[in-house]
Amino acid sequence: MQIIGEILYSVLWIFLVLLFVRLVVDWVQFFARSWEPHGFLLVILEGVYTVTDPPLKALRKVIPPLRLGGFALDLSFLLLIVIIYVLQALVLAIFGR
Repeated sequence: MQIIGEILYSVLWIFLVLLFVRLVVDWVQFFARSWEPHGFLLVILEGVYTVTDPPLKALRKVIPPLRLGGFALDLSFLLLIVIIYVLQALVLAIFGR
C-alpha cells in the first residue's frame, strides 16, 4: 500500500511543479508581451498547458475571476494549488511515508 501512496504523492508533486511552471510562463508573457516560445520549449509548454488546463477550466466555471477595477484576480489557480496541497496531506495521512 505504501508504494501506491508514494506514486500518488509523486504525481501530485509533479502536477504542482507543472502549475508553478505555468505560473512563471504566464507572468513572463504578461510582462514581455512580445515573447513567444520556440522549438523544444514550445513543445514542453504545450505539454504543461495540456496537463494543467482541464482542472483550471473546471474551477473557472465554478469560481470566476475576481474583478478589481481593471484587474482580474484568478482565484481558481490559487484554489487548485491549495487543493493539491490538501490532497498531498491526505495521501500522507492515509498511506503514510
